[in-house]
Amino acid sequence: MDTAGTVTSGSLLAAAPLAALAGLVSFASPCVLPLVPGYLSYVTGMTGADLAEQRRGRLLAGVALFVAGFTAVFVSYGVLFGGLGRWLLEYQDPITRVLGAVTIVFGLAFMGLVPGLQRTVKSGRLPAAGLAGAPLLGVLFGLGWTPCIGPTLGAVQSLAITEASAGRGALLSLAYCAGLGLPFLATALAYRRALGAFGAVKRHYPLVMRIGGGMLVALGVLLVSGLWGDLTIELKSWISGFQPVI
Repeated sequence: MDTAGTVTSGSLLAAAPLAALAGLVSFASPCVLPLVPGYLSYVTGMTGADLAEQRRGRLLAGVALFVAGFTAVFVSYGVLFGGLGRWLLEYQDPITRVLGAVTIVFGLAFMGLVPGLQRTVKSGRLPAAGLAGAPLLGVLFGLGWTPCIGPTLGAVQSLAITEASAGRGALLSLAYCAGLGLPFLATALAYRRALGAFGAVKRHYPLVMRIGGGMLVALGVLLVSGLWGDLTIELKSWISGFQPVI
């Protein structure tokens, strides 16, 4: 893979921040945020009452292993869909427009306007609580919660297909995981303060869902209309013409 070409790709530079933002919106969604204290309790083997007194080292280690677990799953998705896009490169334009329409549906679903597209598939068996089971719990989260966070994750994988590269698809998924995983780590660093912030987000769930869904709908419109390609070409041209001052 041409690393320099991948990093300086106009489309990737435009898509990566959107992927990270999609991850952040997923974290703030009603199917993830209320369960964060439970995840932290599980990956450390501590009860909720003890978490506030837990040493940061153990808490961070458990959360990092949990994040690594779901990152492995989502990056694998990115490799798969990015590689698929490469095989379908000849039909990229119509595929991009179809994926744009799908992304619009995802956005409407995230706002709750398409019943049945947001649900959770739970595993019947969970790993042992504690650090040893944290990575496996992350994998189960990545597999079992995919239908729940599907609208945002699906939009990211649509972008992965348009990138037509397994490497770029992996990088987009990694950006998504950063947006989803960093808030978990921040919660581990400041558990008490994070709980207060969670309360504020919960009080504004309808606004969070409208903003997140609106972002996906806007992205879908850009893909359907062909403006996404124009935007990335313009960005790549700007990058190519940029001369750093030495």
